[in-house]
Amino acid sequence: MNTEQADPADLASIRAALGVDDGGSALGWAAVRAFEAEHGVVLPEPYRTLVAEVTDGASAGPPHYGLVGLAELPDDWGDGRPVRDLARPFPLTSAWLWEDDPRPEEDTEPILEQVFGHGSIVLGTDGCGMYWHLVVTGPHRGHIWLITGEGAMPFGAEFGFATGRPGFAGWVEHWASGKDWFDAE
Repeated sequence: MNTEQADPADLASIRAALGVDDGGSALGWAAVRAFEAEHGVVLPEPYRTLVAEVTDGASAGPPHYGLVGLAELPDDWGDGRPVRDLARPFPLTSAWLWEDDPRPEEDTEPILEQVFGHGSIVLGTDGCGMYWHLVVTGPHRGHIWLITGEGAMPFGAEFGFATGRPGFAGWVEHWASGKDWFDAE
């Protein structure tokens, strides 16, 4: 997974999967760089080039309710959540089912706030509080995570939950092939 340079083949595959090819809804490089400067991050490739040159969101998935724009949150995100800080590292490197975590809530609550608010952009929702995130800061930069009310898990064959390759391009490719998200179980 190369998060520093977009592979033209990956971009072509993503364009085809999302059904966009005109670049009319793309943000442009100036807007992408302004977003990055404002938030203190550099977006991982190929997502970075996608929003700059191809499209900033798509009504066709992934996820189920479509890919939201770079500076947007899904309609069902809800109010009262902590302010998101993209420059602070995403705290996880392995799956965590906090619903079954034996620690007291006062120990897990600060970590939960970081999981939902630090180091990732929200790509969209599959509904019912299931949000797909692209990690932009920290050791898992470039990886896709599903974060729900019960837990969080990374996407990609190397993590054991799916057969798809990790990263944004692998995630879109997996969705476009019609496979279940967690087809390795």
